[in-house]
Amino acid sequence: MSSVATEDPEHNNSMEVGSPPHVTSPPNAESKQAGNTPPSRSDFLLSLSTKVDIATELVAKFSNGAQAVPDDEVKNLIKQLEGVIRSMADDLRDIPLSMESLSGEMIHVGLQINGQCDTDQNKLQNPPTPSIEMREGTSSVSASHRENKSGDMPPMANYLLGKYDGTQRNDCQSSNILPLLADTLQPAFQSFFCPLTKKIMDDPVTIDTGLTYEREAIAEWFERSKNGSENIVCPVTRMDVKEAALSSNVALRNTIKEWKERNEATRIRIAGSALSLATSEAMVLDAIKELQFLSQSRRFNKEQMHTIGITRLLTQFLQHESMTVRCEALLLLRVLAEDEDGKVIIARTRALTRTIKMMSSYSSPERHAAVSFLLELSKSELFLEKIGRTPGGILILVTMKYNADADPFAAERAEEALKNLEKLPKNIKCMAENGFVEPLLDHLIDGTEEVQTEMVSYLGEIVLEHDMKTYVAERASDALIRMVNGGSTVIRKEAFRALVQISSHPPNSKMLLDAGVVPIMIEEIFARRIQNEPLESKEEAAAILANILESDLDMDKIQVNKHGHTITSHYSIYNIVHLLKHSTQQELNVNLVKILLSLTKLPKHLATVVSVIKEIEVHQGIIEFLNSPMDELATVAAKLLIVLASHMGHTIAAGLCKLQGQPEGLVKNYDADRMTEKQAVSANLIAKIPHQNAPLNLALLHQGTVPIILGRIQEILRGEVRATGSRYAGYYLEGLVGVLVRFTTSLFDQEILHMALSRNLTSVFTDLLVRTGGSSEVQRLAAVGLQNLSSQSARLSRPPADVKKSTKMSFFAKSGSGSQRDGRMTLLCCPTHRGVCSSATTFCLLESRAAERLLGCLESENPEVVEAALSAIITLLDDGVDAEGSVRALSELGAVRSVLGVLKVHREEGVLQRALWLVDRFLEKGGDKLAREVSHDKVLTTVLVSAFHRGDSNTKKMAENILRHLHRILNFSTNSFVL
Repeated sequence: MSSVATEDPEHNNSMEVGSPPHVTSPPNAESKQAGNTPPSRSDFLLSLSTKVDIATELVAKFSNGAQAVPDDEVKNLIKQLEGVIRSMADDLRDIPLSMESLSGEMIHVGLQINGQCDTDQNKLQNPPTPSIEMREGTSSVSASHRENKSGDMPPMANYLLGKYDGTQRNDCQSSNILPLLADTLQPAFQSFFCPLTKKIMDDPVTIDTGLTYEREAIAEWFERSKNGSENIVCPVTRMDVKEAALSSNVALRNTIKEWKERNEATRIRIAGSALSLATSEAMVLDAIKELQFLSQSRRFNKEQMHTIGITRLLTQFLQHESMTVRCEALLLLRVLAEDEDGKVIIARTRALTRTIKMMSSYSSPERHAAVSFLLELSKSELFLEKIGRTPGGILILVTMKYNADADPFAAERAEEALKNLEKLPKNIKCMAENGFVEPLLDHLIDGTEEVQTEMVSYLGEIVLEHDMKTYVAERASDALIRMVNGGSTVIRKEAFRALVQISSHPPNSKMLLDAGVVPIMIEEIFARRIQNEPLESKEEAAAILANILESDLDMDKIQVNKHGHTITSHYSIYNIVHLLKHSTQQELNVNLVKILLSLTKLPKHLATVVSVIKEIEVHQGIIEFLNSPMDELATVAAKLLIVLASHMGHTIAAGLCKLQGQPEGLVKNYDADRMTEKQAVSANLIAKIPHQNAPLNLALLHQGTVPIILGRIQEILRGEVRATGSRYAGYYLEGLVGVLVRFTTSLFDQEILHMALSRNLTSVFTDLLVRTGGSSEVQRLAAVGLQNLSSQSARLSRPPADVKKSTKMSFFAKSGSGSQRDGRMTLLCCPTHRGVCSSATTFCLLESRAAERLLGCLESENPEVVEAALSAIITLLDDGVDAEGSVRALSELGAVRSVLGVLKVHREEGVLQRALWLVDRFLEKGGDKLAREVSHDKVLTTVLVSAFHRGDSNTKKMAENILRHLHRILNFSTNSFVL
């Protein structure tokens, strides 16, 4: 078959045609090349006429041999015809303004030529009767042209010129322009129209007069005539009708049916060409509206749209800049996707990705169109996996479902789509990952064993939010426990994994306990012995039990077997510790240690745990866990040893010293990039072991831990800890300071004393009183360290050997301070220790100004901090020091007011005793002036009376002494009473 080749308008709009006469470059194109000279009317008409002839011949070829021509050739003819039409449109678009007045006429001539060609062909295929005339609508173009001859161009002309603005479009159904173009190329005969309805007939019938009408219309006419008692006459000829019989005109009905098919096929091709050109938004909308109308009239029309590529072409308009175009394209695609062929075509495009993106639109029409289209696609197995693996697809559907109040329409469609997607198990997993677990739980509870295995494996893999864990526990606990009890090896393993995750949320513990999970886990850990059973089941059973015990349940009531044993009984603890001693599985050991750690929450249970550990001698094994490469095991082991330290601290210290790399490893092992829980807990373990253990303290000193500790304290206080480890910084700081305090309890050892002096620990602790890193425990520990150091000041302080002791003492003198006289330095003695003191040589609290900061700590709301600060201040008034000098020095610092302030706020026994002791000392060593100051405090009397009535023997004795100093009790040698 001859081929038609067209060139782009940029290449002179020339074309070559096989059978038709050869056409060279038209004059208007040559003129553009020659110098942009406007073409003459004759040249333009010649070019246009030539292209019309080519189009006519192509149409004739197609019509003559349409039945015998192969599909490929048919597509080729259509492609050639589209090229000719585009070339004609380019010519019409390039008309100069001087010729635009003739454009309507030119377009009309062209349409008439094309229409006449097709009309002649129709006449050959369907010869009309002599009385038949052309449809009135066929001449509408000429009438419209005559009406616009002196005014605006007709809409069809604007359409072909690409200037159509859509003002004539009927948005309710389809375009007015495109059917008109189709009727011009495929006109209807007058005989197709019912004389009564003026519409093309669907069921033509012939009456006695020989005229044909629409069955429904003529029947209604006859009925009205009968009711009016008139003779039945023909509506057109007015002749009497003898018999009201209706004879089907089968030939005409078939002819009309064939014409409709050809007409709709032509309309589809024209609309497809309009979509291909897409010169304006109005043209695109007209084409889509036309296709929407045609797609719903006959199923074959949808098949034709698939065949000629309209379905694939439409997917490109899903990224059009106009939202209206996108919405209309989606509506049409939804109809075209109703059959499987349409879905197959759409599956090969990027329509799904674009649709999912449109589902997130803020515009309701666009969002609704997108979710409706996706719902249609979800009905096909072809799209089940595609939707599931497209990023955001299921997430947006789940979001729509849960926002039913905001958008009920979208929520309903999304729910239907999700229901369709459940057919693929992977989609169920994806739904659960995006917060929609109902399908997974439904299949888990009611599915077949194969489905249950798959669902429970998904449940174990998915990371659930806490609220979701509770929901899953409510619905699936019983089913999971049944799987653990009687399922296959595979399903048991997955059920254990799911229960581990569910039990990790403490509020679920009561639910699982009521479901009877504890006895099953106990049996799994200790009694179950099945050959080839995976060892992971023991580990996971221990993990579930550990998770449950970490909650706030009453452990005394947790039954572990039918014999009445509870989880806190000696029987249970002994079995757990015994298994821990012989277990080589690190994961199992982690959870066994966690179980023991939970059992030590209450003192009575702690005593049992300690007793069993000593009995089985498993403490060294727990200590060795500190060197485990598994950080979690090392961490929980350190936590358990911290709890045990109050009962067997020296045993733990001895075990640490025997272990390779310890105890220094607990301090030295440090990740500079991030601070971990393991580092913080390890430091606190060293801090919690009894401080007086000299071998441990010396081991830490000899391994060079002190410089490391001091350096890390400064790093934390300067804020150099990375954000990833900041939540452990406070706890880590407490551990480091606690380790430093250890050394202050072994100052009798010369090596440790030398370190404390050379490192000036007094200044370190003084600084930590105010730079606490937000931790009151650091403040308390710093006060304890200063107390221990100050207790050595009297022993370390020495009077000057070469100068006379000064009687005018000033506690404000700094280290090495004094007065210059005759070129000689006179050193001033400390008012408390009667010698030359400094923070670096005697740990003196006055000379280091630590006393001022300790008095500031008395304003703390934490009673433990206040008690520690009072204990440190007491060392300045204790035996072995110059108490009178200390009282004078402390009075100048406002110590009396500070201590009295403590009595107004705190009633804790330890705080009360120390505060009263200081007040008693102030009154005893301070003289009448200080006594008057104390006696004016009205709150003190109330506190003293209350302590005298209700305090223990020591408190009562101190209250009595103060009352006697204040003359509130007579000072008899035998009897004393309150006035």
